[in-house]
Amino acid sequence: MQSSERNGLAIALKSYSSAVARMERTVLLPSLLRDVPAGKDGDESCRDLYSDYLMLKAARCIVESGAPRPRAHDKGEAGVPAEAERLLRFHLNGLLAAVEQLTRRSQSLTHKYLDIIGVSR
Repeated sequence: MQSSERNGLAIALKSYSSAVARMERTVLLPSLLRDVPAGKDGDESCRDLYSDYLMLKAARCIVESGAPRPRAHDKGEAGVPAEAERLLRFHLNGLLAAVEQLTRRSQSLTHKYLDIIGVSR
């Protein structure tokens, strides 16, 4: 994995964590988010902003605690096989896209909450 990819992922994770932290500081009464549709107008989703709020907070805990590291192989491989590197890049791109989407959802929820309580941005 190249340094720029690692930095991009680290920046995305930090941005997500910051967006959720801001959301938590802003949303003083999460119960106001109940029954407020999370989707855009015309979206048939049954989610509400309260369930998004809980999900975003839970995901942040996972992101900040990190996943357990896999154990190294006993073979002592010096490099990563090409197929493994390709799969790693594929999954990192997917992870980066997911984190960016979660960041946008957290920011959107914060803005909607401010609208609900009548505070201008």
